[in-house]
Amino acid sequence: MMFRIQKPTSSNKTIRMPDTLIETLEQLAAKHDISFNQLVIQCCEYAMQHMEQDTAETEPKE
Repeated sequence: MMFRIQKPTSSNKTIRMPDTLIETLEQLAAKHDISFNQLVIQCCEYAMQHMEQDTAETEPKE
């Protein structure tokens, strides 16, 4: 087996966020010495990992 260096791929995507959210995220990123982009990625990944698996399971039954 041969060692291969792999470069993760990424793409640009423009999204709109409330100004107050952007300010909060920028402050949090600066406080932890990471980029705004990296913080947003981590937040999104965390949210997806902790989503309800099936929303039907959490909805009240009639």
